Amino acid sequence: MPAAADLTTAVWRKSSRSSAISDQDECVEVAFVEPAVAVRDSKRPEGGALVLPAAAWRHFVRALA
Repeated sequence: MPAAADLTTAVWRKSSRSSAISDQDECVEVAFVEPAVAVRDSKRPEGGALVLPAAAWRHFVRALA
């Protein structure tokens, strides 16, 4: 994986359940930036993102099921 992912053109997606979780829009956003997945705080998008290998993201999502 590259040392730094270019997130300038990333398309961020927020959970469809985020508004149901809190009236303050507290949720994370995810962007798929091959070969990685970026995660950030939706309230502070300028605060940076955690970038994970796609395989680690898949493992995380499977563990939630």
